[in-house]
Amino acid sequence: MTEHTLDQIDAYDVVILGAGPVGSTLALLLAGTRHRVLLLEQRSLDAGRQDPRALALSEGARQLLQPKNAWPQSTGQGDGRCTPIETIHISQNGGFGRTLIDRKDYRVPALGYVVRYGALIGCLHDALRQAMTRHPEQLLCLENTRAEVAEQHADATPDPFFRTLQLGDRTIRTRLIVHAEGTPPDNSAGVIARGYDQHALIFEAGLAQSHQQRAWERFTPHGPLALLPVDGLNGTRVSVVYTVPEAQVEALLQLDDAAILARIQAAIGPHAHFTDVAPRASFPLKLRLRQPAQNARELWIGNAAQTLHPVSGQGFNLGLRDAALLAQHLRNALDPGSIHTLNPYVRSRQLDRYGAAAFTDGIVRAFSTSMPLLNVVRGIGLSTLDLISPLRHFVARRMIWGARAWP
Repeated sequence: MTEHTLDQIDAYDVVILGAGPVGSTLALLLAGTRHRVLLLEQRSLDAGRQDPRALALSEGARQLLQPKNAWPQSTGQGDGRCTPIETIHISQNGGFGRTLIDRKDYRVPALGYVVRYGALIGCLHDALRQAMTRHPEQLLCLENTRAEVAEQHADATPDPFFRTLQLGDRTIRTRLIVHAEGTPPDNSAGVIARGYDQHALIFEAGLAQSHQQRAWERFTPHGPLALLPVDGLNGTRVSVVYTVPEAQVEALLQLDDAAILARIQAAIGPHAHFTDVAPRASFPLKLRLRQPAQNARELWIGNAAQTLHPVSGQGFNLGLRDAALLAQHLRNALDPGSIHTLNPYVRSRQLDRYGAAAFTDGIVRAFSTSMPLLNVVRGIGLSTLDLISPLRHFVARRMIWGARAWP
């Protein structure tokens, strides 16, 4: 996208920092609006196209992106760009009870999808290129560009209508800055940070039989174990997200394939049988919430506003909903950075943000213990969830639609 350059009037209505999936989605949704939009990315836009990471996206995410030609299409078995999840099996290790969620109960093609990051970002950037061709003066993008946001000093008179950014020796003025990259720093004012003393061990594994588009969520005393189908229809490969205690992660990373296979087989029990595992990586798990996710003509969305525990795959979908609702609020606003525009948006996101944080945090804390009495309580809860359809439907809709599942 280097063919698009800034003109001599370096003033914009909206500047988006970060051309990852959330920032790119926001830019795409603002294409053709009354606002002049600049999308900035520190890396090359092609850098992420080969990224093999597996993302769990909801049916709501597909409905948002597919009309914009920004959704990866799978050709069938063996094509891991986009694998549908048709059923989700939820159970606990060392206790009774289970819940099965089936997409047929909700009249949707899938409960969610496992999408390769590279496939998603490639589709988004292709759609952005087409949008910039249609709106060359309204939507612009600069890659390999680092921006520094000018601070508003207390001893200076702030500009009530613009914020400024520095792009090397070039100064940019904008009515709104949207941060769509990075994570909230733990020690910043207004950031709620809570650690779990856990790491996520990430790798792929083979199954002895087809996954049949099923995902598994298995709760163990150490934390959740998730298996996500990744290689298309009726495939045999899954992405494994294994939550382990922080004190054990280095030792687990040193285990050979046979030892890690035995470990995850014991955790999943009879529900799946593994044949092989790929190399492992890990990252620490922590809940972070930026509150408020707003400053003077400045806003944070996606992971820049919140990071959640990966259980139930809420975090990335929450970021896409941030972008979708923000685009709705900005589309016809006279001043995109005014408090009259931003305050209603921030209020509208509170239920979804705090609901997702409480939902994931509560699940992790309720299931990450081996107390026998709690095993019985959890088993009763899982069985009740399976037997009482309104409760099961609420959990399913929460995963698909976010805050729209709440009364």
